[in-house]
Amino acid sequence: MKTNGRISMSIAPHLVVIGIGHVGSDVVTNAAALGLFSRISLIDVDDKVREGQALDNHQATAVAPVTTTTITAADYDACRSADAIIVSAGPSVLPDTYGGDHDSRNSLAQINSKIIREVMENICRYTHSAPVILITNPLDVNVHIAATEFDYPTNLVLGTGTALDSARLRRHLADWAGVSPDPVQAFMLGEHGATAFPYLSHATIGGLTLAEVTTTLGLPPLSAEQVGHDVVQSAFDVLEGKGWTSSGISKAAVSLARAMLLDQRSIHPVCTLADGVMGFHGEVSLSLPTVIGGRGVEHHLDIALNDWEQQKLLASAKAVRGVYDSVRPT
Repeated sequence: MKTNGRISMSIAPHLVVIGIGHVGSDVVTNAAALGLFSRISLIDVDDKVREGQALDNHQATAVAPVTTTTITAADYDACRSADAIIVSAGPSVLPDTYGGDHDSRNSLAQINSKIIREVMENICRYTHSAPVILITNPLDVNVHIAATEFDYPTNLVLGTGTALDSARLRRHLADWAGVSPDPVQAFMLGEHGATAFPYLSHATIGGLTLAEVTTTLGLPPLSAEQVGHDVVQSAFDVLEGKGWTSSGISKAAVSLARAMLLDQRSIHPVCTLADGVMGFHGEVSLSLPTVIGGRGVEHHLDIALNDWEQQKLLASAKAVRGVYDSVRPT
């Protein structure tokens, strides 16, 4: 619901989840545990999966501590009353198709671009006022499709982007420094994929720059190139271990919905249409530090990059644009 141009949380907040595979199922579990939503509606092309997941998750709400969330199978008309929509429809990278290639998410572009176009067409039949949070890979390309090929408000279209990559980076830096991730402030930026890069020039731990932490704790200096590689690789370490990634990304998506519904105005490295920021003018969608609140994307932060980071950002934008051009409408 919108009031004076702002999203207003309804008396009974309603979440719609589209695509109930490994990731979508974890989204439902995390959203139900949050206790914010009164209703969660599940949409999937497979009716049996949709019905089964809805029943399983609905029954789980009766396990102590009991929650009052109602979880049901639904069709797209559920979007009519949605306060937030999370999209995880489409196939994901599998271990046997990964083959050590960090660009493997882009192999999904042909099939998943068609799926996202179908999903957005269906959403647009029923609403233009609920924030749409995309997870489906290749994430940046699919966000660009949703933001530029439909008449949906661009401030309400965003992807999880490098939110999970950034969590992996904070965990990496915390382990390096031997501290909790709590005082670590650091972002991965650019593509949610092979060209993502760590924004280390302004990263801090407990208010100290990484150079200061290195000196204070007597640690070996970090290589931004190596840190970036390790963080990107860590996603595929999970993939090779369990066959898919779902826990972190589902939690990231739910946290974005929460930030908007509660008008938190918190800063997240999410994927949005880059227009009027960092030299971009709507030609690409990628992850930059963004204030997320009651209007969805409140505004981007025009950040200072060092030379290495600037080169990485431009390379990332070029890579994303290249994949989008391969699936853009003719």
